[in-house]
Amino acid sequence: MDLTQLEMFNAVARTGSITQAAQQVHRVPSNLTTRIRQLEADLGVELFIRENQRLRLSPAGHSFLRYSQQILALVDEARRVIAGEEPQGLFSLGSLESTAAVRIPATLAQYTQRYPKIQFDLATGPSGTMLDGVLAGTLSAAFVDGPVVHPALEGMPVYQEEMMIVAPDGHAPIARARDVNGVNIYAFRANCSYRRHFENWFHADQATPGRIHEMESYHGMLACVIAGAGLALIPRSMLETMPGSHQVAAWPLAENWRWLTTWLVWRRGGMTRSLEAFIEMVKETLPEV
Repeated sequence: MDLTQLEMFNAVARTGSITQAAQQVHRVPSNLTTRIRQLEADLGVELFIRENQRLRLSPAGHSFLRYSQQILALVDEARRVIAGEEPQGLFSLGSLESTAAVRIPATLAQYTQRYPKIQFDLATGPSGTMLDGVLAGTLSAAFVDGPVVHPALEGMPVYQEEMMIVAPDGHAPIARARDVNGVNIYAFRANCSYRRHFENWFHADQATPGRIHEMESYHGMLACVIAGAGLALIPRSMLETMPGSHQVAAWPLAENWRWLTTWLVWRRGGMTRSLEAFIEMVKETLPEV
């Protein structure tokens, strides 16, 4: 296996055609056919399903595509580093919605200003979705709820979040889950770590939430709480920035449930110059302990 084979494989995967891929990599089609067959023989699997003069990726091909893209990106990054060039190319960052809204806007602005050759992309969502993106190679790094223990990931703690239980205005103080046993709650999808934390808070006190309404944003959750329809769990840093926060009652969870740590994570062995520069900038903006 060599880089030329990987470039050919990626071209065929993009176009679904030997002829079109050959034009992109400036080779004759017969050469591509031979090199792709050699690559499949080397790996011991068929990377493409061949039908009606078209090629589409097999399940093994889809898996191999992610790794081949990472390899080619790292090689390109290595060439730029050796040449002394500044970070450039695509940098895809994932983030919890609250982190993206409150913690990192200034850092992102500074990063893109300092490294104008970076093609920056931001995706937000629950921790589970963000972790899947990092593991699949579609995200360069992501801010998620930690700690994260996974053999394919590396990371570092960055922010401490104080978790607030949010109730309709005038609600009696909430000291424990039994105080609100059976009450409806508003949360993100099931792969959200904050939602799991909220549910575990109930279960640890031998209480059970009522219906769990899945929402797409903290603003939607807050609107439902203001309307008196139930409870939500929102980081204090997020809650204090939201219009309408003065229209609800809020209390921090008990001490052993109160604090959650946000981590920045990336694939083990997937360090690039762009990611290295981003990590250094995040470290610069962290408060001194």
